[in-house]
Amino acid sequence: MKRFTTLLTLLGLLVLAVSFTAVKQEDAFTTGEFFKFRIHYGLVNAGYATLEVKEAVRNNKKVHHVIGKGYTVGMTKFFFKVQDDYQSIFDKQTGQPYQYLRKIDEGGYTKNQEGFFNQTKNTILVKDYKNNTEKTFSVPENVQDIVSSFYYLRNHPKIDKLAVGESILIDMFFDDEVFKFKLKYLGREDIDTKFGIIPTMVFRPYVQSGRVFKEQESLTVWISDDDNKMPIRIKASLAVGSLKADLEGFKGLKNSFKVKVKQ
Repeated sequence: MKRFTTLLTLLGLLVLAVSFTAVKQEDAFTTGEFFKFRIHYGLVNAGYATLEVKEAVRNNKKVHHVIGKGYTVGMTKFFFKVQDDYQSIFDKQTGQPYQYLRKIDEGGYTKNQEGFFNQTKNTILVKDYKNNTEKTFSVPENVQDIVSSFYYLRNHPKIDKLAVGESILIDMFFDDEVFKFKLKYLGREDIDTKFGIIPTMVFRPYVQSGRVFKEQESLTVWISDDDNKMPIRIKASLAVGSLKADLEGFKGLKNSFKVKVKQ
């Protein structure tokens, strides 16, 4: 296996984008929310990924601090060890990020970076601890990092009002560059999970092909069709095969969780 997809990158691509206008509505999440996902190839359990919302203080103000972890297990860990740490600190009211961390080890491919946002000047100072370098990047207004974008857009008032087939573009900073991320809404679907039948909204992100994913339309995500807008399932076709991630466990939801009883 030449390259294993970044587990938290996969989860971060759950950006259900509609726009980057800072609009405040009732939060879809709160401090203490926790998700755990099982990453698998068919019946083979490849690894796990977690996302947890904690609280921090920045400029004498309480902010969200999201910590994401990804790691391989079993034989996958033996052949290709992955240990990923993604973090993002962002404003509770606007969702705008203050800082992000990306510290990864994927089969010997490593990165150790922190980014510091200046939303007034529209810049990001990236400190690369592996290479002992610093560089400032000019970015579009209201740019997000890969983790903060998911949480920001869960709160957007239009997230469940898209028409089938509608596509939206957003700006995201990742790997020292800003790229356009396009998302197409496919419709609603009830899916069978370990928790029961869950009503979901289905999205097709258009991602850069050739780096991790096999083609532009290789990723599909299912998000709970309720006030939580929580990720339930991710399915991807990768350059090294196909991958699936299912929600394995959760706690600390802000809103009630909608599940249909199996017949």
